[in-house]
Amino acid sequence: MVKTLVELIKIPAISPDYGYEGEYDKAQKLLEIIKDWPFDRVEVYNAPDERAKNGVRPNILAYYYGENRDSERLWILTHLDVVPPGDLSKWTVTEPFKPLVKDGKVYGRGSEDNGQSLVASLYAVKAMMNLGIRPKRTVILAFVSDEETGSKYGIDWLMKNHPELFRKDDLVLVPDGGNEEGTFIEVAEKGILWFRVRVNGQQVHASMPNKGLNAHRVALDLAYNLDRLLHEKYGEKDELFEPPESTFEPTMGGNPADSPNIVPGEHSVTFDCRILPRYSIDDILSDVESLVEDVKAKYRKELNGRALPEINVEILQRADPAPPTSPDSKIVLLLREALKRLRGKEAKVGGIGGGTFAAFFRRLGIPAVVWATLDETAHQPNEYAKIDNMVEDAKVMAYLALR
Repeated sequence: MVKTLVELIKIPAISPDYGYEGEYDKAQKLLEIIKDWPFDRVEVYNAPDERAKNGVRPNILAYYYGENRDSERLWILTHLDVVPPGDLSKWTVTEPFKPLVKDGKVYGRGSEDNGQSLVASLYAVKAMMNLGIRPKRTVILAFVSDEETGSKYGIDWLMKNHPELFRKDDLVLVPDGGNEEGTFIEVAEKGILWFRVRVNGQQVHASMPNKGLNAHRVALDLAYNLDRLLHEKYGEKDELFEPPESTFEPTMGGNPADSPNIVPGEHSVTFDCRILPRYSIDDILSDVESLVEDVKAKYRKELNGRALPEINVEILQRADPAPPTSPDSKIVLLLREALKRLRGKEAKVGGIGGGTFAAFFRRLGIPAVVWATLDETAHQPNEYAKIDNMVEDAKVMAYLALR
């Protein structure tokens, strides 16, 4: 298992969105690793993306049949892509794509997110193969692309282009979130909205602001009132989630002014919003647009025949909230049973603010859970996977297939 994880970490599988080649080489390495394993079927679905190596973003499905062809099916979905390494000077244990095994951990970018669970799912099935066991349920291992940048070329593409792959009675495990004890089962996710507000005014010398329009001031006013409006109007709580309320965070902003004596003619502010399922993203966007109009009216000024400020709202990412998975659904009950039997632990069921593959299944009416045992080093320098977590999670995955 460690050797397999090390081999996969060596290959940067980073989205073209970040200027890289995508997942092709890593997918080929994975196919090479499992080529002699007795899977009953291995399928590759290539989502076209001209920016990526060989013009494709690969998605691999590996089937290991249950006791009969009509067996109930268990999906275990992990992703091939990883995030960029970030500031290399902060990687003090090893370089991002030079994996290092040390103190019971495997260090490297993508080791925990999502290599640990990818390898765990592989060897949960490999153990059954080695023992000649056919599971109660057909296991479908899915290794997909583009999770880190929205899944347009991954699970979303598969569902839109190959809906025949999915069934309402499928059981779905997404091992891409959890806690150090492996006792948190995620059954619900908030909606996600990232938007950028761009304000255009008129750049002038700061000693003569009357001759222009300060986009910086307009953007600050707008951002402050947006922050207040969204928190006040959409402030209800749901204790299923942590944190229990919707969040609206201004995360990025700036303008090209490079001197204290320049009144900037443009300024942008970006918000990251994580929205409880009870609220509509359309309603939130409508409120944003309404406030934009109010601010435009407040600062309205005509310069050279042009009405200023100009304010545009750009949606960077949108994922509407999916219906939660019932805590009494079969996959939740099976997973709780597995953790009780194998680890003697009672699991807690709850919701998160992040987004995973599970939301796509929930929108199709297929119950899905997110669970893994993680030290939560994803996206950080010196990211690592704990070897014991990888091994113990593989046992839980096998239990789900066999029980």
